[in-house]
Order: sequence, then C-alpha cells, then structure tokens
Amino acid sequence: MLALRKERGTGSGLMDIKFTNRLSYKQARLTVLVGFILGTLLSLIQIGIDYASEDASINREVRDLLKISHNPASRIAYNIDSELALELTSGLLQSPAIIRARLSDNNGMVLADVERPRMQDRYRSLSDFLFGEQRQFEDRLYLTHMPDDYLGNLYLEVDTYAFGARFLDRAGVTLVNGFARSLVLTGILLALFYMMLTKPLVTVIGALSGRDPRKPRQTRLDCPHGHENDEIGVLVKVANQQFVSMATEIDQRRNAENRLTQYLNELEDIVSARTNELKASNNSLSRSNQELEEARRRALDMAQARSAFLANMSHEIRTPLNGMLGMIALALDSPLPSEQRQQLAIAHDSGKVLVELLNDILDLSKFDAGQLELEHIPFDMGSMVEDTANLLSQNTAQSVELTCLIARDFPSSVLGDPTRVRQVVSNLLSNALKFTRFGRVDVRLTSIVGGVRLEVRDTGIGIPEEAQARIFQPFIQAGAGITRQFGGTGLGLALTHNLCKAMQGRLYIDSRPGFGSRFSAELPLAVHTEAIAPAPLQGRVAALSMAGSGLDELLQDLLPAWGLAYQRHDSSATLDAAAIDLLITDDLDRLFELRPALKTPILLVTAYGNFLPSEQSVALAPLHQLARPLARNALYQTLRRTLQGFEPEHPLASPAITLEQGRARILLVEDNPVNQLVAKGMLAKLGCQVQLATQGAEALDMLEQDTFDLVLMDCNMPVMDGYEASRRIRQSGRWPDLPIVALTANAMPEERERCRAAGMNDYLAKPFRREELLALIDHWVPVNG
Repeated sequence: MLALRKERGTGSGLMDIKFTNRLSYKQARLTVLVGFILGTLLSLIQIGIDYASEDASINREVRDLLKISHNPASRIAYNIDSELALELTSGLLQSPAIIRARLSDNNGMVLADVERPRMQDRYRSLSDFLFGEQRQFEDRLYLTHMPDDYLGNLYLEVDTYAFGARFLDRAGVTLVNGFARSLVLTGILLALFYMMLTKPLVTVIGALSGRDPRKPRQTRLDCPHGHENDEIGVLVKVANQQFVSMATEIDQRRNAENRLTQYLNELEDIVSARTNELKASNNSLSRSNQELEEARRRALDMAQARSAFLANMSHEIRTPLNGMLGMIALALDSPLPSEQRQQLAIAHDSGKVLVELLNDILDLSKFDAGQLELEHIPFDMGSMVEDTANLLSQNTAQSVELTCLIARDFPSSVLGDPTRVRQVVSNLLSNALKFTRFGRVDVRLTSIVGGVRLEVRDTGIGIPEEAQARIFQPFIQAGAGITRQFGGTGLGLALTHNLCKAMQGRLYIDSRPGFGSRFSAELPLAVHTEAIAPAPLQGRVAALSMAGSGLDELLQDLLPAWGLAYQRHDSSATLDAAAIDLLITDDLDRLFELRPALKTPILLVTAYGNFLPSEQSVALAPLHQLARPLARNALYQTLRRTLQGFEPEHPLASPAITLEQGRARILLVEDNPVNQLVAKGMLAKLGCQVQLATQGAEALDMLEQDTFDLVLMDCNMPVMDGYEASRRIRQSGRWPDLPIVALTANAMPEERERCRAAGMNDYLAKPFRREELLALIDHWVPVNG
C-alpha cells in the first residue's frame, strides 16, 4: 500500500505542470510569435511605404511653395524692391518647414535674407538620420512673357524635422497598434488552446496517474467528451491497447525468467568445460609463439646471410669484370685492324650488358631492403637514351630496325637520377629487343606537362591481357614457354616498375598478342636546360629507304630542322644524282649498282657490327658508315663533315680523352695485379702520374715520403685494408685536405656509408669507365686548384 501511495503521489505530481510548460501555452506562444513577426514585418513595410511617401512630400510641398512664390519674387527682383522682398521672404518663413529664405537679383545682390533657428527635440537625431538635417531649394526667377531673361534667384532652406516628426508619430502609432493586436491575439489563443487541448489532456493524465502499473488489466480509460474522434481519442485507444499488450508481455517475461534461470545453470557447466579447453589452447599457443619467434630469428639470419652473400658476389664478380672491361677499353685506344676493333668493341659492349644485369640484381635487393637512394642532378636524357640504345643494339635481330626518335623540343638536360633512368630505358628496350624478331623497335622521348614520357614500341609477340598484371613481379614472365624460347631472368620489368614508382612516376602497358607492345614511362623530371638547336647546315640530301621505316621517320623529322633539303625515294630510278649532295641508305645491295653512276658521298646505315671491311669501303668511296640506331649528334657531325668535303672517319673510332701531362699526382692503392694494370693504363691515358701501393701500410709510408693530389683506395686488401688506412690518414691530421676516393667492387648500399665513415671523400664502384675516372679527377683535382 505504501508503494502504491508513492506511485499515486508521483502521478499527481505529473498533473502539476507549470504554466509555461503546458502545450496550450507553447502553441499560443508559437502562434503569437509568428503573428507578431508577420505583423511587425507588415507594420515595417507600411512604415517604409509611409516613409517614402513622406520623403517625396517634402520635395513636393516645397516645390509647390516655390511655384506659388515664383511670379511675385520675379516682379520684386525685376523692380529691385527690397521692402517687398523682405515682406515676401518673411511670409515664406511662416511655413513650419522653412528656416531660411533669400531673394537676390541677377547681379547677385541680396534683396532680402531672413532665417530662424531650427526646432529642437529628442527625436530630432532619428528624423535627421531618416530625412537629412536640412534641404536646399533654389528657383531661377524670370517673367512669364520674358522666359529667357534671368532676373535673380529665390533660395530656400528647409528643416526636415517638421515632416520627420509627423512621420515618427504615425510610425509609433502603427507599431503600438500591431503590438496591441498581438497581445489580444495571445490571450484569445491561450484560452482556446487550453479548452481544446490542455484540459482534456490533463484529464487523461489524471486517469493514467491513478492506475497501478503492476495491474495493467484494470479498468479501461474513458475518453473526454467531444474528443472521441480526434487525436486525444486516438491516444486513449492506443493507451488501452498498450495496457493489454503490457499484461501479455508481463506473463511472457515471467515464463522467460523461469527458462533463463534453467539456462544459467546449464551455462555454468558449459563455461567450466570451456575454461579447461582454453587453458589447453593457451599452452599450445605459447608453444606456437616460441616457434614463430625462432622462425623470425632464422629469417633475419637468412636475410643477413643473403645481404652478405650479395655483397661478396658483387665484389667477386665486379673485380674480374673491371679487369676485363678495363683491358678491352685500353686495347680499343691502341691502333688495331678494323676486324679486331669490331670484335673488341662487341666484347666491351657485352661486358657492359653483364654489368647492367648485375646492377639489376643488386637494385632489386635494395628495393627489398628499402635502401634505394635517388640522386637529383642534371643530365642529358636524350644522349643517355641514344647511348643506351647503341649499347643494346648488339641484341637486335638482323630483320629488326632499332630507331631512337627524340622530339626536337626535348630539353638538353633534366633533373633526376641518371643511373635509375638509364636502368628504366635499358630494361624496357632489352625487353622489346628480346621478344621482337621482325619489324621495328622504336624508342620515343617527348616532353609532357610536369615531366617526360619515354615510350618503347615493338612489333614483337605481344602480351596477353591476363598476363600483363603478372609481368611486373620478380622472376615471372608472361608464360612458361617464354623463358625457354627467349631466355631472360624476369627481373627487368619488375625492377623498372619499382624504379618508376620510386621516382614518383608511372609505367603503362598497351599490348596485343601478335601485334606488339608499347611500354610508356611517365617520369616527373624537371627541365634544367631547354633544347638547344644546332647550327644550320646547307645541302641537298636524298634517302633510299622504305616508306614508313624508322630511318625515314628520323630523317624527315631532323634534316629539315637542320636546314637541309630532304627527299625520300623508293628506288634509284627516281633519283637525280646531279641534284643531291649526299645519299643516305640502309640497303647495301643497291650501293654497288649505284656507285658507278653516282659520284656524291654515300652514308650507309648498318646494323650493329655490320660495318663493311676496308676493301669494300674503298670500292664504294667516298663512303661514310653509321650503325643503327642513329644518334642525333653523330648524324649531325657526319652530315657536317660530309657536306664540307672532309674524309670519312672509321665507324668504330672513338675520340681520345686526354689531359695535359702532369695533370695530377695520384697514389693508387690496389692489390689485384689486373686492376693495377687497368687503373694505371687509364690514368696514364688521362695524363696523370701514378705511384702504386699494394696495401694500406705501404700507402701510409709512401704518403710520408712524397706529395700526392689524390688517393685511389681499394677497400679489400691484405695486411691493412682501405678502411683502416683511410682512418689512419684522417687521424694523423697531416693530410686534412687530401681527397681519398674508394675503389671497391662491393656495390651494396651500405658500402658507400661505410667508406664515408672511414674518412673517404668519394666512392667509385668497379668496373668503372675512363669517363667516370676523369669526372672524379676533375672534381677533386681542379685544373686551377
């Protein structure tokens, strides 16, 4: 009973609703608020209209007053009567709005000028804000029968407050009426809403408050009279339905509680059994974690072993490669028969390809370790593409035409990492040459917004669409038979894809089986130097080549831009020998037919390694030979020499790179006899004086006895290696400015940091080229230094 009384007390509290919280008040408040806002807006609109009317009436009334005073004022000005003028202006001043009146003749003489002070009131500032403080009016005086004769002026100053006060009074009345209407409306609506809504709802709330929630099957609620079909009636019906549902739900819950008690007892037994199982699983998981930790430790050991193996293999492979390529390069600098020179050049190019393959393997390991670093230096990408294509042309099939097509507006130099860009070019071109046996392979280089686009197109076997996503994975090719038929490691495209991604670029592929492939690499390389046009040439050049060939496309693009008149011929029948200064062709069979009738020089474009022997060259003289792919500079220089009447050079001749004798005194620290010969031979060709030390301790003794400009330090030597020798040189403090350059066959990424930590200034990986050695000497031993 006590609980029931408490609940009933709570129910009676629900009926004690504050006036401001009742629905009738809220509805009346919202309705009146909307009505007040709308009434206020309408009152403001009415006041605005009244304001515009009052503002116009000021000017209209004063203009009417001027119109009435015009004829008398004109006669007074005509007669120059000051007394009448004073009388007229004083009469005008009787108007409440006029505070000054002045009458003057046509000579500017004032006949009368009267004024009075302005009216003062607390609302004057508001009136002045709306209508202005005062207004001036002026009327030009003339007689009606003499409108063109100017007699004088009637000037009036108007105090707008006389009009403004009248407007403010009307505006106040309008606003007060609107507010009063809102108050009356509020009372009426409040009473109506109370009778129609609040009172019946209070009755329903009272009935609900008197019910016991534990006995939902009590008497049904009665609907207030007159509300059986409206929302209140629906509310009562829904409440009665809910009471029935609640009674049913209470019964169901009691049954559910009984069943739940039974389930809880069963669950306790199940949890006990599961706990025992989890303990056993935790013990098994603990053993698995220990096994995983041991596997992780073994994997780390294997990764370190692989890194050490790669470093050791790099050193062991690069050391003999350095000796082989260095000796071949030295041999190519000596006078040789053309056949031997060609053989050595092919061997030298093959060694370079082997170095590129070794670099691909090492770079792939750098990607796996996240240790790849990119340079940001200027380099000539066009020349680099041509050099790379020339190097890889040895892999071109005899029936494949390799062409480098570089846009004439391509920059002379761009900013980026030349080594990584060269790898991208080399890998894409090697891939195209490997899978193309007939047709063309083109390397196209163009500028795009924000960078460059490198395209390699071929007419090879093509790649099926389902295999295009797999070819960028390491050691995977398009099909199982590809490796057996064409060879290859499957590293090139995977490395190229990673390099493009590392340089913030993108690599695209467009390929159809049987129709060839097109790989496009878009790289964000900024322009460092714009394209530089060569000096124009003069002459008439003809070509015997197939329509649509790479040679014709190249010549058609370059020769007119160099100032040369160019025509292509399908056959010698249409060729006018007297009208040309040079014939370019890649058809050797036609030369022996043409030469008796053709006296002009001939430029023969041959495949890699197919230069004519000396006796045939003499028979076809004057004959110039260039290997495909044609490089822009080589073609330009050959055309310039030919058109100026110079003798042809040997196609394999290489310009000598020499420095003045005594250019630099260099201490070479190297234990390998072959590498000693290579380095000494290259340095001698560069005009340097070289002294040799076979290990680090001997190098320290020689530094004590003599002065050197540069130390070339091998890293791996017996007794004292290059790292220890460099540390001792730096610790002694006697040679603080002596540059030390590391010569090492270890091309792993951590080797460079290890050399710098030992005190070395620079790093040169074996096998190195004479040009790289020259660049080091120029950097560390300046000519004027």
